[in-house]
Amino acid sequence: MLSEEVFTGVTWGQVLILLGWILGTMLVGKLVQGLLSNLGKSKRFDGQHLAQVALKAFARPVVFLFFTFGLRQGLKVFDFGENVQGLLTDSFSVLLTAAVTFFIYSLVDVLDYVIMHFAGKTKTKMDDMMAPMVRKSLRITIVVLALVQVAQILSDKPITSILAGLGVGGLAVALAAQDTIKNFFGSLVIFADKPFELGDRIVVNGHDGGVEEVGFRSTRIRTLDGHLVTVPNGELANMTIQNIGKRPYIKRVMNVGITYDTPPEKVEQAIDILKELLKDHEGMKADYPPRVFFNGYNDCSLNILVIYWYHPPEYWKYLEHAERINLELLKRYNGAGIEFAFPTQTLYLNSVSDVDASK
Repeated sequence: MLSEEVFTGVTWGQVLILLGWILGTMLVGKLVQGLLSNLGKSKRFDGQHLAQVALKAFARPVVFLFFTFGLRQGLKVFDFGENVQGLLTDSFSVLLTAAVTFFIYSLVDVLDYVIMHFAGKTKTKMDDMMAPMVRKSLRITIVVLALVQVAQILSDKPITSILAGLGVGGLAVALAAQDTIKNFFGSLVIFADKPFELGDRIVVNGHDGGVEEVGFRSTRIRTLDGHLVTVPNGELANMTIQNIGKRPYIKRVMNVGITYDTPPEKVEQAIDILKELLKDHEGMKADYPPRVFFNGYNDCSLNILVIYWYHPPEYWKYLEHAERINLELLKRYNGAGIEFAFPTQTLYLNSVSDVDASK
């Protein structure tokens, strides 16, 4: 039965041997993969993050590698003709290239962890932005080299001829992908100019939020509303970028309006109260003292201009401080009998007798 031919020159015994090799090596690969995964999760490697990442990276391509080896060994039992054998050799070479590429591709995770680990120890966040781009560049390079190797195997041509063909094809692709190239060079400009870093709050084209990621093609901004905005780097490099995350302080401008019937001495008292509230206030630096002036006459009020600066620029603490100032100002003005102004209109009406007397 096992000696009966399935196809010309292929027996059931050979097919079973092939299946045995494939299933056996895949089973061994699955066991090795599980062993590596469990080893990485064990207490032995607690706190050893690099070892955990390495074991996880090694485990990912193991099954595919064992499958490739099993397929190669299983095919050795067949006695094919020269043409079929050449086709199988090329197919196996392509499969082996894919397996090795998968293995190297997975190892990029280890290098990425090392880069991120050292980048996290530096003060600047610029290297944190570079790390994802290095990871993506390495993976793209690995895939491209693998495709070149596959092309060389299938075409049986020297690599110089393939690279020359890629050069001509690359020119056509470059013409068709001008925007992509523009965005790539835009990302290089951003890295060279450093207008922002990861985590900085910026305002670009009306979008206000924190920078989440800078890639080859675009920059992702998480707005204060929670929306994710993607801005192409080619456009971003030419935009006006307001980096709120780099401001040294928060400046507050208040216009306090009091009623027109406020006597001059009360106006002076209103100014003095404001100066007293802001004297040596929380977040003040000697180089930035508060400024209080009676600076003008509005339509419905006498205007007192107040300017002060809060250091450091921690927004929520600044709002808490502004709330305390507002409440205390309200109490002081009410106690002093100083009224805040609001829009009013005065209407003058003539009585009927006055209208008759004027006739």
